[in-house]
Amino acid sequence: MGKFMKSHSLQTMLLISLFLVFLQFVAHPNCQQQLLTMWYENLSGLRQQSIAVKFLAVFGVSIGLPFLAIAYWIAPCSKLGRTLRSPFMKFVAHAVSFTIFLGLLVVNASDRFEGVKNLPNETITDHPKQIFRVKTTQFSWTELLIMKWVLGMIWSECKEIWEEGPREYVVHLWNLLDFGMLSIFVASFTARFMAFLKASEAQQYVDQYVQDDDLNNVTLPPEVAYFTYARNKWLPSDPQIISEGLYAIAVVLSFSRIAYILPANESFGPLQISLGRTVKDIFKFMVIFIMVFLAFMIGMFNLYSYYLGAKYNPAFTTVEESFKTLFWSIFGLSEVISVVLKYDHKFIENIGYVLYGVYNVTMVVVLLNMLIAMINNSYQEIEEDADVEWKFARAKLWLSYFDEGRTLPAPFNLVPSPKSFYYLILRIKMCLIKLCKSKAKNCENDLEMGMLNSKKRKVRFQSSIQNTESFSGKNAYNKPTRYQKIMKRLIKRYVLKAQVDRENDEVNEGELKEIKQDISSLRYELLEEKSQATGELAKLIQQLSDKFGKTL
Repeated sequence: MGKFMKSHSLQTMLLISLFLVFLQFVAHPNCQQQLLTMWYENLSGLRQQSIAVKFLAVFGVSIGLPFLAIAYWIAPCSKLGRTLRSPFMKFVAHAVSFTIFLGLLVVNASDRFEGVKNLPNETITDHPKQIFRVKTTQFSWTELLIMKWVLGMIWSECKEIWEEGPREYVVHLWNLLDFGMLSIFVASFTARFMAFLKASEAQQYVDQYVQDDDLNNVTLPPEVAYFTYARNKWLPSDPQIISEGLYAIAVVLSFSRIAYILPANESFGPLQISLGRTVKDIFKFMVIFIMVFLAFMIGMFNLYSYYLGAKYNPAFTTVEESFKTLFWSIFGLSEVISVVLKYDHKFIENIGYVLYGVYNVTMVVVLLNMLIAMINNSYQEIEEDADVEWKFARAKLWLSYFDEGRTLPAPFNLVPSPKSFYYLILRIKMCLIKLCKSKAKNCENDLEMGMLNSKKRKVRFQSSIQNTESFSGKNAYNKPTRYQKIMKRLIKRYVLKAQVDRENDEVNEGELKEIKQDISSLRYELLEEKSQATGELAKLIQQLSDKFGKTL
């Protein structure tokens, strides 16, 4: 067991050291220079321009993005198409598209900035025979545009999963955030659409069977009359209420997605890295937090659950109230009266005071300060090596745009380009050629050999083909590509250079002994010279004293 733990720790240290070496390798000026050259591919003149010129270029792409998308659909292999396929232009196009998407989210809520037109207990319709819920569940033009953007982002994520594979896709946390955001948007719009369908069915019933022009004078069935009620009478599980709650969560996740592009900036990049480390620290902290929180929540509930209605407030009488009271007490929003009883049960009250006090000391004084210390430590680690951390994060962002494909952002990627049809025809052609070749081989084998022998050999032949294909697939999979070979050589060269520099800087034991001997010999020489100089100085003093004595 000890050997296993020692080998595991050595492997961990080796991985950490390799990661640090790779981090420094990516942040090396030569590597960053090469990445910059690839980043401004087909845009070499823009690289030397000032920030104002680059800002004007981004502004031009923002205004002309629909026209650029149309031009790319028509001529993807033209000079303009090659320019749009450069990593920098792809990054700008995707960033502009996502900014427009966030702007649509803001515009969709702009009609309620100063308050809603109708209160929760009011109903407003366009005509007396209209069902109220038909008016409230209709999709606005901004919501339809948001749905198009969501569909475009879903298509982009599906292409990424197809190219990278599900396992590689799940490794990146930003992909999980995108998946969660898009899933919540889809769930929200689905619930809204279900509410609209139900309201349309109620409206259809009114149009067919109700003759009166005013619905207030008609008695409707309960399932139809429900859709004429104001908001204050809706059920908690109403699809429209669920849709609005999910939509709010999706909006928050959408704006948090801005942090993905922050490493592109030198000022905001380290802050984004610190934020990521902070989130990791919070997740580590949550394990201890949940254990302590559950312990006190269940304990306080068991103590006060028998006193429902016998307290000055409902705190700790139910699990829900116990959760609310303990959670908000972390931020100082609960009162001490939460543990006081109306009856003269001092023993229960004293235990409640003690538990509540211990909880506040443990949570506020100990755990929260420990979390602050962990966050501060992570920030200091990043600040000590901020330049390397930021360059590595920026390189990862750039590499995500170096791959071929995904040129047009959402929702322009929903319209297939001629290039897509060309690739589709090529794939269909390759599949047909493989199918025809396999059928031709099978026919030749059946004609040459007998029917009985052909069946047996056909099975053997197919199994051998499968084995060779699997073997060749494994070899192709294991065979490194040209890019992998170059990266391996570069990393090996960098590691060897670092080792040589370290060996040159280090001093071995023999050299230390020689240095000691030189120092000791120098010491003896200095002592001899000092003794000689002292003797000569004494003789001079004696001669001077003799001369002064004779003159006197």
